[in-house]
Formats: sequence, structure tokens, C-alpha cells
Amino acid sequence: MIEVLEPKWIACFEEFLRLSGVSEGDLIGVLAESQSRRVLVELTEHALHRIGARGFRVTVASPDLVDPLPVRSTGATYSYDDYPEVMAALGACSLVVDCTVEGLLHSKARQHLLGAGGRVLMISNEHPEVLERCRPDPVVHEQSLAAVRLLDAGSTLRVTSPAGTDLAVDITGAPSRGGGGILGPDDKIAYWPAGLALCFPLDNTTNGTIVLDVGDLNLTFKRYFESRVTLTIESDRVVAIDGDGLDAELMRTYYEGWDDPNAYAVSHVGWGLNPGARWDSLTMYDKADINCTEMRAIAGSFLFSTGANEFAERFTNCHFDLPMRNCDIFVDDTHVVAAGRLVDGAFG
Repeated sequence: MIEVLEPKWIACFEEFLRLSGVSEGDLIGVLAESQSRRVLVELTEHALHRIGARGFRVTVASPDLVDPLPVRSTGATYSYDDYPEVMAALGACSLVVDCTVEGLLHSKARQHLLGAGGRVLMISNEHPEVLERCRPDPVVHEQSLAAVRLLDAGSTLRVTSPAGTDLAVDITGAPSRGGGGILGPDDKIAYWPAGLALCFPLDNTTNGTIVLDVGDLNLTFKRYFESRVTLTIESDRVVAIDGDGLDAELMRTYYEGWDDPNAYAVSHVGWGLNPGARWDSLTMYDKADINCTEMRAIAGSFLFSTGANEFAERFTNCHFDLPMRNCDIFVDDTHVVAAGRLVDGAFG
């Protein structure tokens, strides 16, 4: 898969930017680091040129490693943590397009940028073909926002599966996030690929059992589960990882390597709504090609995640995103996902 400036990808990036309101004359900063995927930066710049926006690039050196283990797909770059002055200056832009490797979503630098009045469009570190297939769709965006409103109004999230998952989450007051990759006029941050709705459970709200079945996904490791792994959740934390296969052993050793109790805690829960995101697409790419963000948005999948949850005042760089198939998801009495398929009309 050759990463070049295909005209179709430039057009796709132009569409993405226009949907979020970028227009002629806007001042747009493109944020990069030395390890950024170069084609994404250049596609963004060519698209901005087509629109007639005033685009400019800021690039810093990718930082020294600070974590004891390899880290992937966290949404928490620290490449700009030591540049608060740059973040403050970028607040004057109409918006900033984030092309860093891990992204600003959960980073300290994001707080500096948003505090200065900035707005962010994140482009995940994916091969452009993935972005092309999962391009932002206004219909998916509106469905995602409706799902977020359902979470905002709900008090309980319940998830079950034939494999044995039975999870209950008190979502009262839990901050919700989601969307389809389009930055609205009042929004501060959006990302591509998207098409999901999730919430960040507050402290002492999550209990039950997660059974990761064959074919479910471990995005941190960029692989399918080939054997069952059972996670026991008590008071928000994974207290047991059961399973006899390699998948369970890899998760146990990775968690243990952090030596951090917060690594085991629930980060966020939710479900995907993007029909362009494919469960089987992981088989088609080498690990270096993709960031696996697509898999978080698979329509009808349940996304269970552990790691940082700032709303519960838990912080760690260890993060697992675990999209699961064939689940039933209820928000209070509303059945939103049945056997891994979105329920028509459940949330608009």
C-alpha cells in the first residue's frame, strides 16, 4: 500500500475539513511531530490549499520514551507537553488539525490549547485508505449525537452476551462523548475515523464480568482474540484475568508491566455506529499501516476500555480498547444494540 498524494484522498480530506466549517481565508494550524505519518500532513495541507484556507505547519521532534512498555493507540501524545506557549499561540487559529502520532485527545497539551480558545480536528494515524472508507457522514454524526443524548439522560448501562458478559454501569452523571467526525460550531474537538457514543463512568460505578470472545478485538495489540479471556470487574477495576491461551497471558503481563493500579480501572464504555467501519478489515493491513481507530466505531460493537479516566481522577498511560461483538446493550429500558446490531429507532 503506497502512501502518495492520490487526488481522491485530497478530495476526501477537503470534504472532511469543509464538513467542519473550514472555509476560504481561515487560519488553520497543522500540528505534527517528526514521527508523524507524512502523507496525512501533506494531504491536509493540499486540501487546505484547495479550500483557500491559510494553512501552516508546526512540527516538533517526537519525544523521548517515558513509559516502561510499548504504547499504541492511546490518544495521548506527549510530544507537545513541553510547548504550552505554542499551544497558547495556536488558540488564535480557526482550528488546529492534529496529525501527531498518538493525538491530543487525552493529552496535557490539549488542555493548554483548549484553554487558549483552540479547537481541534484529530486525524488518526491510519493509512489514507482507512480514512477514505470511514469518512465522516452527517447521518452517522447525527445518530452518534442522539446516542450521546441517550447516555446523558440514562442512569444504567447494561451489557450482556452469549459468551457470558454481564456488566452493569451506573452512568448517572457520567460525562458522555461522541460524534461522527464533524466539528460543530460549538464543539472543541472531533476525530476521524469516528461514529461512536461513549461515556466515562464515575468512581465506584462499574461491576460485572466481561468475556472477550474469539473474534473480539484488542486494539492495543492490534489483533483478534483467538481464545476467550474473562475479566472480572469490581468497583471499576479488573481484579481477575482468566483464560488459558496466549491472549490472556499477554494481557496479564502487559498490565503487570505497568505496576500501576489505575491501569486496571475502567476508562470508558460505549458502542459504535459507523457502517463504514469493518470488523474484518484488520486482516487486510500490516500493523504499521493502521492505528485501529476504525475498530472502535464498528456499528453495533460494544467498546470496553480500561486506563485513564480524568472524570474519575484516575490517570495512567496504559490503555486497552476492546471492541466486542454479539453483545446486547441497554440504556435503562432502551435496547440500543441487539446481538451486535444497532436497534432501529432506538436513539433517532
